[in-house]
Amino acid sequence: MSIGFDGMGAAFFEGDRPVAEEVSLHIASGILQIGLDDGRILRWPVGEVRQLPDMAGRKGAVLRRIGDPLARLYITDASLLAHLPNRFRRNPPEGRGRLLAWAVAAIAAVALQIGVLIPLLADNMAVYIPPAGERALGEATFGHIREALDETGLNPVPVCDVPEGRAALDGLIGRLDPQMAEGQQVTVAVLDHDMVNAFALPGGFVVLFRGLIDAAEGPDEVAAVLAHEIGHVVSRDPTRHALRSAGSIGVLGLLFGDFAGGAAVLFLAERLIAAQYSQEAEAGADRFAHALLDRAAISPGALGDMFEGMRRRFGDSEGVTAHFLSHPRLGERIDAARAAADAEADYRPALTPPEWDALRNICR
Repeated sequence: MSIGFDGMGAAFFEGDRPVAEEVSLHIASGILQIGLDDGRILRWPVGEVRQLPDMAGRKGAVLRRIGDPLARLYITDASLLAHLPNRFRRNPPEGRGRLLAWAVAAIAAVALQIGVLIPLLADNMAVYIPPAGERALGEATFGHIREALDETGLNPVPVCDVPEGRAALDGLIGRLDPQMAEGQQVTVAVLDHDMVNAFALPGGFVVLFRGLIDAAEGPDEVAAVLAHEIGHVVSRDPTRHALRSAGSIGVLGLLFGDFAGGAAVLFLAERLIAAQYSQEAEAGADRFAHALLDRAAISPGALGDMFEGMRRRFGDSEGVTAHFLSHPRLGERIDAARAAADAEADYRPALTPPEWDALRNICR
Protein backbone atom coordinates (compact mmCIF):
# COMPACT_ATOMS: atom_id res chain seq x y z
CA MET A 1 0.00 0.00 0.00
CA SER A 2 1.39 3.40 -1.01
CA ILE A 3 -0.11 6.77 -0.04
CA GLY A 4 1.16 10.22 -1.06
CA PHE A 5 0.64 13.45 0.87
CA ASP A 6 2.24 16.00 -1.46
CA GLY A 7 1.16 19.60 -1.16
CA MET A 8 -0.17 19.29 2.36
CA GLY A 9 2.02 22.08 3.74
CA ALA A 10 4.33 19.95 5.85
CA ALA A 11 7.41 21.54 7.38
CA PHE A 12 10.50 19.75 8.67
CA PHE A 13 12.98 20.96 11.28
CA GLU A 14 16.23 19.00 11.36
CA GLY A 15 17.10 20.48 14.74
CA ASP A 16 20.51 21.92 13.94
CA ARG A 17 19.02 25.28 12.83
CA PRO A 18 15.70 27.03 13.55
CA VAL A 19 14.63 27.09 9.89
CA ALA A 20 11.73 25.06 8.55
CA GLU A 21 12.05 23.19 5.26
CA GLU A 22 8.99 22.39 3.17
CA VAL A 23 8.88 18.68 2.43
CA SER A 24 6.84 16.10 0.57
CA LEU A 25 5.48 13.06 2.40
CA HIS A 26 4.83 9.53 1.24
CA ILE A 27 3.95 6.29 3.06
CA ALA A 28 4.92 2.96 1.53
CA SER A 29 5.39 -0.46 3.19
CA GLY A 30 5.09 0.98 6.68
CA ILE A 31 7.70 3.70 6.07
CA LEU A 32 7.03 7.41 6.21
CA GLN A 33 9.27 8.93 3.53
CA ILE A 34 10.15 12.59 3.98
CA GLY A 35 11.42 14.21 0.77
CA LEU A 36 13.75 17.19 1.29
CA ASP A 37 14.51 19.98 -1.19
CA ASP A 38 18.11 18.82 -1.62
CA GLY A 39 16.97 15.44 -2.90
CA ARG A 40 17.50 13.50 0.30
CA ILE A 41 14.78 11.17 1.56
CA LEU A 42 14.40 10.46 5.28
CA ARG A 43 12.71 7.21 6.16
CA TRP A 44 10.78 6.93 9.44
CA PRO A 45 9.08 3.60 10.27
CA VAL A 46 5.50 4.51 11.11
CA GLY A 47 5.71 2.41 14.28
CA GLU A 48 8.46 4.73 15.56
CA VAL A 49 6.62 8.01 14.92
CA ARG A 50 5.15 9.79 17.94
CA GLN A 51 2.87 12.81 18.15
CA LEU A 52 3.93 15.52 20.57
CA PRO A 53 1.34 17.39 22.61
CA ASP A 54 -0.19 20.30 20.71
CA MET A 55 1.37 23.54 21.92
CA ALA A 56 -0.10 27.04 22.08
CA GLY A 57 -3.38 25.94 20.52
CA ARG A 58 -1.87 25.33 17.09
CA LYS A 59 -3.79 23.43 14.47
CA GLY A 60 -2.07 20.46 12.99
CA ALA A 61 0.40 18.16 14.74
CA VAL A 62 4.06 17.92 15.58
CA LEU A 63 5.69 14.54 15.00
CA ARG A 64 9.02 13.07 16.00
CA ARG A 65 10.81 9.78 15.60
CA ILE A 66 11.89 7.89 18.71
CA GLY A 67 15.64 7.85 19.00
CA ASP A 68 16.00 11.26 17.35
CA PRO A 69 15.83 13.96 20.06
CA LEU A 70 15.94 16.97 17.70
CA ALA A 71 14.15 16.43 14.41
CA ARG A 72 10.49 17.55 14.19
CA LEU A 73 7.87 17.21 11.46
CA TYR A 74 5.00 19.74 11.47
CA ILE A 75 1.85 18.88 9.51
CA THR A 76 -1.43 20.77 9.07
CA ASP A 77 -3.46 17.98 7.49
CA ALA A 78 -4.55 15.42 10.10
CA SER A 79 -5.25 12.71 7.49
CA LEU A 80 -1.69 11.43 7.92
CA LEU A 81 -2.24 10.70 11.61
CA ALA A 82 -4.56 7.77 10.87
CA HIS A 83 -1.59 5.89 9.42
CA LEU A 84 0.53 6.22 12.56
CA PRO A 85 -0.49 3.31 14.82
CA ASN A 86 1.76 4.21 17.75
CA ARG A 87 1.58 7.98 17.71
CA PHE A 88 0.37 8.18 21.33
CA ARG A 89 2.35 5.25 22.70
CA ARG A 90 4.92 6.06 25.36
CA ASN A 91 8.48 5.74 24.21
CA PRO A 92 10.29 2.65 25.48
CA PRO A 93 13.09 3.39 27.95
CA GLU A 94 16.29 4.07 26.14
CA GLY A 95 18.98 1.50 26.72
CA ARG A 96 16.60 -1.05 28.25
CA GLY A 97 18.51 -3.96 26.75
CA ARG A 98 21.80 -2.59 28.01
CA LEU A 99 20.31 -2.02 31.47
CA LEU A 100 19.03 -5.60 31.56
CA ALA A 101 22.45 -6.88 30.52
CA TRP A 102 24.12 -4.88 33.31
CA ALA A 103 21.58 -6.19 35.84
CA VAL A 104 22.22 -9.80 34.81
CA ALA A 105 25.96 -9.21 34.97
CA ALA A 106 25.67 -7.67 38.45
CA ILE A 107 23.63 -10.63 39.75
CA ALA A 108 26.13 -13.05 38.25
CA ALA A 109 29.01 -11.13 39.85
CA VAL A 110 27.38 -11.27 43.30
CA ALA A 111 26.63 -14.98 42.89
CA LEU A 112 30.24 -15.59 41.86
CA GLN A 113 31.55 -13.72 44.90
CA ILE A 114 29.24 -15.40 47.43
CA GLY A 115 29.31 -18.86 45.90
CA VAL A 116 32.92 -19.19 44.74
CA LEU A 117 35.33 -16.38 45.56
CA ILE A 118 34.37 -15.79 49.22
CA PRO A 119 34.46 -19.52 50.17
CA LEU A 120 37.80 -19.92 48.40
CA LEU A 121 39.24 -16.86 50.13
CA ALA A 122 37.84 -17.96 53.51
CA ASP A 123 39.38 -21.42 53.21
CA ASN A 124 42.78 -19.91 52.51
CA MET A 125 42.56 -17.17 55.15
CA ALA A 126 41.47 -19.51 57.96
CA VAL A 127 44.92 -21.06 58.31
CA TYR A 128 46.56 -17.65 58.77
CA ILE A 129 44.37 -16.36 61.61
CA PRO A 130 46.36 -16.41 64.88
CA PRO A 131 44.91 -18.75 67.53
CA ALA A 132 44.40 -15.83 69.92
CA GLY A 133 42.36 -13.92 67.36
CA GLU A 134 40.36 -17.01 66.48
CA ARG A 135 39.58 -17.64 70.15
CA ALA A 136 38.52 -14.02 70.67
CA LEU A 137 36.09 -14.42 67.76
CA GLY A 138 34.71 -17.60 69.33
CA GLU A 139 34.28 -15.99 72.74
CA ALA A 140 32.43 -13.00 71.30
CA THR A 141 30.20 -15.20 69.16
CA PHE A 142 29.43 -17.49 72.11
CA GLY A 143 28.23 -14.51 74.13
CA HIS A 144 26.01 -13.26 71.31
CA ILE A 145 24.56 -16.74 70.81
CA ARG A 146 23.59 -16.91 74.48
CA GLU A 147 21.83 -13.56 74.11
CA ALA A 148 20.15 -14.50 70.84
CA LEU A 149 18.69 -17.71 72.30
CA ASP A 150 17.17 -15.95 75.32
CA GLU A 151 13.45 -15.61 74.67
CA THR A 152 12.91 -13.03 77.41
CA GLY A 153 15.54 -10.62 76.15
CA LEU A 154 16.64 -10.00 79.72
CA ASN A 155 19.36 -12.54 80.51
CA PRO A 156 21.64 -14.70 78.35
CA VAL A 157 20.93 -18.42 78.32
CA PRO A 158 22.82 -19.76 81.37
CA VAL A 159 25.82 -22.03 81.14
CA CYS A 160 25.25 -25.25 83.10
CA ASP A 161 27.91 -25.77 85.76
CA VAL A 162 26.59 -28.12 88.46
CA PRO A 163 29.92 -29.39 89.89
CA GLU A 164 29.18 -33.13 89.67
CA GLY A 165 27.96 -32.80 86.08
CA ARG A 166 30.89 -30.60 85.13
CA ALA A 167 33.29 -33.15 86.59
CA ALA A 168 31.67 -35.92 84.54
CA LEU A 169 31.94 -33.83 81.37
CA ASP A 170 35.59 -33.00 82.04
CA GLY A 171 36.29 -36.68 82.60
CA LEU A 172 34.69 -37.51 79.26
CA ILE A 173 36.80 -34.87 77.49
CA GLY A 174 39.91 -36.24 79.18
CA ARG A 175 39.10 -39.75 78.05
CA LEU A 176 38.67 -38.65 74.44
CA ASP A 177 41.98 -36.77 74.73
CA PRO A 178 41.94 -35.11 71.28
CA GLN A 179 45.34 -34.51 69.72
CA MET A 180 45.22 -30.74 69.15
CA ALA A 181 47.70 -28.74 67.12
CA GLU A 182 49.99 -26.28 68.86
CA GLY A 183 48.00 -23.25 70.02
CA GLN A 184 44.65 -25.04 69.75
CA GLN A 185 42.48 -25.96 72.71
CA VAL A 186 39.00 -27.31 73.27
CA THR A 187 36.50 -25.65 75.61
CA VAL A 188 33.17 -27.44 76.03
CA ALA A 189 30.11 -25.68 77.46
CA VAL A 190 26.56 -26.87 78.05
CA LEU A 191 23.74 -24.35 77.59
CA ASP A 192 20.51 -24.69 79.55
CA HIS A 193 18.26 -24.80 76.48
CA ASP A 194 15.97 -27.53 75.18
CA MET A 195 17.31 -27.35 71.61
CA VAL A 196 18.51 -30.75 70.40
CA ASN A 197 21.78 -29.56 68.93
CA ALA A 198 25.52 -29.13 69.27
CA PHE A 199 27.96 -27.01 67.30
CA ALA A 200 31.51 -25.78 67.23
CA LEU A 201 32.69 -22.17 67.23
CA PRO A 202 35.99 -20.61 66.17
CA GLY A 203 38.79 -20.89 68.68
CA GLY A 204 38.00 -24.39 69.94
CA PHE A 205 34.61 -23.77 71.55
CA VAL A 206 32.16 -26.69 71.48
CA VAL A 207 28.61 -26.05 72.64
CA LEU A 208 26.22 -28.77 73.75
CA PHE A 209 22.58 -28.13 74.61
CA ARG A 210 20.70 -29.64 77.50
CA GLY A 211 18.13 -30.84 74.98
CA LEU A 212 20.71 -32.98 73.21
CA ILE A 213 21.87 -34.61 76.46
CA ASP A 214 18.24 -35.30 77.40
CA ALA A 215 17.60 -36.84 73.96
CA ALA A 216 20.65 -39.13 74.12
CA GLU A 217 19.98 -42.75 75.08
CA GLY A 218 23.36 -43.13 76.78
CA PRO A 219 26.71 -41.44 77.42
CA ASP A 220 28.30 -43.01 74.33
CA GLU A 221 26.00 -40.96 72.08
CA VAL A 222 27.00 -37.71 73.80
CA ALA A 223 30.65 -38.73 73.51
CA ALA A 224 30.15 -39.40 69.78
CA VAL A 225 28.60 -35.98 69.15
CA LEU A 226 31.36 -34.35 71.18
CA ALA A 227 34.02 -36.20 69.14
CA HIS A 228 32.34 -35.09 65.91
CA GLU A 229 32.36 -31.42 66.95
CA ILE A 230 36.00 -31.68 68.04
CA GLY A 231 36.68 -32.91 64.52
CA HIS A 232 35.26 -29.64 63.19
CA VAL A 233 37.48 -27.72 65.62
CA VAL A 234 40.62 -29.54 64.52
CA SER A 235 39.81 -28.84 60.85
CA ARG A 236 38.91 -25.20 61.71
CA ASP A 237 35.59 -25.59 59.92
CA PRO A 238 33.82 -23.03 62.20
CA THR A 239 36.42 -20.38 61.35
CA ARG A 240 36.02 -21.01 57.63
CA HIS A 241 32.26 -20.86 58.00
CA ALA A 242 32.43 -17.62 59.98
CA LEU A 243 34.69 -16.03 57.37
CA ARG A 244 32.35 -17.09 54.59
CA SER A 245 29.35 -15.67 56.42
CA ALA A 246 31.16 -12.43 57.23
CA GLY A 247 32.21 -12.07 53.59
CA SER A 248 28.68 -12.69 52.39
CA ILE A 249 27.34 -10.17 54.91
CA GLY A 250 29.80 -7.60 53.59
CA VAL A 251 28.72 -8.12 49.98
CA LEU A 252 25.03 -8.01 50.89
CA GLY A 253 25.64 -4.91 53.00
CA LEU A 254 27.02 -3.10 49.97
CA LEU A 255 23.85 -3.97 48.08
CA PHE A 256 21.11 -3.53 50.68
CA GLY A 257 22.48 -1.23 53.35
CA ASP A 258 24.34 -1.33 56.63
CA PHE A 259 25.05 -4.88 57.82
CA ALA A 260 27.84 -3.84 60.12
CA GLY A 261 25.81 -3.42 63.31
CA GLY A 262 24.12 -5.73 65.76
CA ALA A 263 21.97 -7.33 63.07
CA ALA A 264 25.10 -8.67 61.39
CA VAL A 265 26.33 -10.22 64.64
CA LEU A 266 22.99 -11.89 65.28
CA PHE A 267 22.85 -13.13 61.71
CA LEU A 268 26.33 -14.61 62.03
CA ALA A 269 25.38 -16.23 65.33
CA GLU A 270 22.31 -17.83 63.80
CA ARG A 271 24.37 -19.09 60.86
CA LEU A 272 26.81 -20.75 63.23
CA ILE A 273 24.06 -22.35 65.30
CA ALA A 274 22.55 -23.97 62.21
CA ALA A 275 25.86 -24.44 60.40
CA GLN A 276 25.66 -26.81 57.48
CA TYR A 277 29.19 -27.63 56.45
CA SER A 278 30.04 -29.19 53.14
CA GLN A 279 29.71 -32.93 52.64
CA GLU A 280 33.49 -33.18 52.68
CA ALA A 281 33.71 -31.34 56.02
CA GLU A 282 30.95 -33.45 57.57
CA ALA A 283 32.52 -36.67 56.34
CA GLY A 284 35.90 -35.53 57.66
CA ALA A 285 34.47 -34.75 61.11
CA ASP A 286 32.75 -38.14 61.13
CA ARG A 287 35.99 -39.96 60.29
CA PHE A 288 37.80 -38.00 62.99
CA ALA A 289 35.09 -38.97 65.50
CA HIS A 290 35.31 -42.65 64.51
CA ALA A 291 39.08 -42.70 65.12
CA LEU A 292 38.87 -40.66 68.34
CA LEU A 293 36.15 -42.87 69.81
CA ASP A 294 37.93 -46.06 68.84
CA ARG A 295 41.17 -44.86 70.44
CA ALA A 296 39.23 -44.05 73.65
CA ALA A 297 37.68 -47.57 73.64
CA ILE A 298 34.20 -46.16 72.88
CA SER A 299 32.25 -47.67 70.00
CA PRO A 300 32.22 -45.43 66.88
CA GLY A 301 28.80 -46.87 66.15
CA ALA A 302 27.43 -44.59 68.89
CA LEU A 303 27.51 -41.69 66.43
CA GLY A 304 25.23 -43.61 64.09
CA ASP A 305 23.03 -44.58 67.03
CA MET A 306 22.64 -40.91 67.99
CA PHE A 307 21.65 -39.93 64.47
CA GLU A 308 19.34 -42.91 64.10
CA GLY A 309 17.62 -42.20 67.42
CA MET A 310 16.98 -38.58 66.40
CA ARG A 311 15.67 -39.61 63.00
CA ARG A 312 13.36 -42.16 64.59
CA ARG A 313 12.17 -39.66 67.17
CA PHE A 314 11.87 -36.48 65.09
CA GLY A 315 11.93 -37.49 61.45
CA ASP A 316 14.44 -36.40 58.84
CA SER A 317 13.72 -32.68 58.85
CA GLU A 318 11.32 -31.68 61.60
CA GLY A 319 12.16 -30.93 65.19
CA VAL A 320 15.95 -31.10 64.86
CA THR A 321 18.28 -28.51 63.46
CA ALA A 322 19.72 -28.88 60.01
CA HIS A 323 23.13 -29.49 61.52
CA PHE A 324 22.11 -33.04 62.35
CA LEU A 325 19.27 -34.21 60.17
CA SER A 326 18.97 -32.23 56.95
CA HIS A 327 22.13 -33.68 55.44
CA PRO A 328 21.03 -35.49 52.27
CA ARG A 329 23.37 -38.45 52.92
CA LEU A 330 22.45 -39.07 56.55
CA GLY A 331 21.82 -42.77 55.95
CA GLU A 332 25.32 -43.23 54.60
CA ARG A 333 26.78 -41.45 57.63
CA ILE A 334 24.89 -43.77 59.97
CA ASP A 335 26.10 -46.82 58.05
CA ALA A 336 29.69 -45.51 58.03
CA ALA A 337 29.66 -45.00 61.81
CA ARG A 338 28.43 -48.51 62.46
CA ALA A 339 30.89 -49.97 59.97
CA ALA A 340 33.76 -48.21 61.79
CA ALA A 341 33.03 -50.20 64.95
CA ASP A 342 35.28 -53.23 65.44
CA ALA A 343 33.21 -56.25 66.40
CA GLU A 344 36.14 -57.73 68.31
CA ALA A 345 37.19 -54.57 70.15
CA ASP A 346 36.81 -54.25 73.92
CA TYR A 347 34.66 -51.12 74.02
CA ARG A 348 33.59 -49.68 77.38
CA PRO A 349 30.83 -47.19 78.24
CA ALA A 350 31.93 -43.57 77.99
CA LEU A 351 30.77 -42.91 81.57
CA THR A 352 29.80 -44.96 84.57
CA PRO A 353 26.10 -44.92 85.55
CA PRO A 354 26.68 -42.37 88.37
CA GLU A 355 28.72 -40.15 86.03
CA TRP A 356 26.01 -40.37 83.38
CA ASP A 357 23.38 -39.38 85.93
CA ALA A 358 25.54 -36.42 86.97
CA LEU A 359 25.98 -35.29 83.36
CA ARG A 360 22.25 -35.53 82.71
CA ASN A 361 21.72 -33.22 85.71
CA ILE A 362 24.49 -30.74 84.88
CA CYS A 363 21.88 -27.99 84.44
CA ARG A 364 19.89 -28.81 87.59
